[in-house]
Amino acid sequence: SNAILLARGGATLGIGAGQMSRVDASRIAVQKAADADLDLAGSVLASDAFFPFRDGVDAAAEAGVRAIVQPGGSKRDAEVIEAANEHGIAMVLTGRRLFRH
Repeated sequence: SNAILLARGGATLGIGAGQMSRVDASRIAVQKAADADLDLAGSVLASDAFFPFRDGVDAAAEAGVRAIVQPGGSKRDAEVIEAANEHGIAMVLTGRRLFRH
């Protein structure tokens, strides 16, 4: 679990997966894009599970992400949504986790 995908224009820009924390998965996805010299400005971040803290949203904002799709369901959803609002990031909560364990 803890998989993050960054995309724009129908293309994958970075993937961070299999981490113990969501923010680490986010940082790895951002680093993979940077390693490939890809600009993340205006990209979308998709997460297989909720953000338990705002730090993943903050990291995404620093990289230029403009929208996040995630299932929601964290005890801290309000804090995570507020972080997205502070950064001007659109956030969609799907209500559906995308891993099975």
